[in-house]
Amino acid sequence: MSSQGFTTIDFVILVVYLLAVLFAGLLFSNKDMEGKEFFKGDGSVPWYVTSVSIFATLLSPISFMTLAGNSYAGTWILWFAQLGMIVAIPLAIRFFLPIYARMDIDTAYDYLERRFDSPLLRVIGALLFIVFQVGRMSIIMYLPSVALATLTGISVNILIVVMGIIAIIYSYTGGIKSVLWTDFIQGAVLLVGVTVALFFLISDLNGGFGDITQALSNQKFLAADEVLFDPNLLKTSVFLLVVGAGFNTLSSYVSSQDIVQRFTTTQDIKKLNKMMFTNGVLSIFIATVFYLIGTGLYVYYQVQNPGDAGASIPQDQIFTYFIAYRLPVGITGILLAAIYAASQSTLSTGLNSVATSWTLDIQDFITKGLTDEKRTAIARYISLGVGIFSIVVSIILAHSDIQSAYSWFNGFMGLVLGVLGGVFMLGIFTKKANRNGAYAALLVSSIVMIVIKYFLPAEAVSIWSYSLISIAVSMVVGYLVSMIMPDAASQAPKYTTVYDIPEIKADKEWLVRH
Repeated sequence: MSSQGFTTIDFVILVVYLLAVLFAGLLFSNKDMEGKEFFKGDGSVPWYVTSVSIFATLLSPISFMTLAGNSYAGTWILWFAQLGMIVAIPLAIRFFLPIYARMDIDTAYDYLERRFDSPLLRVIGALLFIVFQVGRMSIIMYLPSVALATLTGISVNILIVVMGIIAIIYSYTGGIKSVLWTDFIQGAVLLVGVTVALFFLISDLNGGFGDITQALSNQKFLAADEVLFDPNLLKTSVFLLVVGAGFNTLSSYVSSQDIVQRFTTTQDIKKLNKMMFTNGVLSIFIATVFYLIGTGLYVYYQVQNPGDAGASIPQDQIFTYFIAYRLPVGITGILLAAIYAASQSTLSTGLNSVATSWTLDIQDFITKGLTDEKRTAIARYISLGVGIFSIVVSIILAHSDIQSAYSWFNGFMGLVLGVLGGVFMLGIFTKKANRNGAYAALLVSSIVMIVIKYFLPAEAVSIWSYSLISIAVSMVVGYLVSMIMPDAASQAPKYTTVYDIPEIKADKEWLVRH
């Protein structure tokens, strides 16, 4: 069943796929999108398209290459992090989406300004998100392009530039509507491609699926030292993985503009709930498929064919190696297109969300009274400029030894962005929190998390407890400072806290309209 690596047929399939994505992006941008429609869509995008878009955005190519590698080299312990969706989705549906829908926010950080009466807090939130997202986009272009260059023989520079240019074109021309529809196509390719790969892998094993289940029952699911629950919540356990990852995901849902932007495309709460549930099901399904693939690859290369060249391949490259050398010609091209799809969907979302956040959160703060036409023009220039900048950084990464420093930077920004989630929760769950409390929460929780990550031994605090610690610190510090230092806006504006949700749900006239 093996192929000879990446063939001409696979190359043709990859090129056709990229052209199809570009054509689709341009097709959905044929209407002249201006102002709010460029940023929030025109209301015509079905909820299931937006749902798959959220799924495709969250599943970066980094996940694509590492999830299978996790269960290949180890156990399924990290699979339980995906079950964090079971925690995050009900909480988002119950406490956050009704408020975001009722407020009709323009961006995630619009909420911070309106809740705490602080335009500056909105700008700070947006800047943290933008710096983080630009770094993330560069890595997302760099990592899969290097893997694909190794397998295909195509120059890594060409792969990075092509990926960037295609994403820039449809982000620039059609705004969020183009991004949502192209994400939908990319997500579908990814789902089908990875599932097909699993079936081919099972057929390659001597005993089929039974070999995978046998390995799982023999400590490949959980090792003897991997516990379900540890009373010390700073130590990794299955319980901490589910809850910690759940609050991590919840922070993304409520404070990361690339995700929140999907929620702003509709004020229909039922549609928002459907989006969330579908995204959760897709995410848990695809993670399970990746982990089954990883265990199957372990059985194939380490148990049944230890002499195969693939047995010595690093864990994060084992899946792409299998795709190139064990799948039939043509299927290889589709699967490599799926990896590219994961990159492009995350990239195009990043470009659009950065352009939206810069224009609505920062440019509107600097320049008052911008017209919709001017806002749209600025957003297009920002997506173009950020796209080019990310391509350049990505190429530098591919030809240098600064990856470790870049990982440090990305980890640092991820921490700070995670801290933002605590400020959102302070605003939504407390009536008395004010801007003084919000600034204190942001500052103190950032300091606490930096100390934990960079000045304590790595084994002292599990990374899966980071979100719980930052949220707890934000809530406690923010509330206490708000009590000690009240300001003129002592009461939360209407429809900005959980205490307003019963009124939102009782407003039948508004619910019917939306």
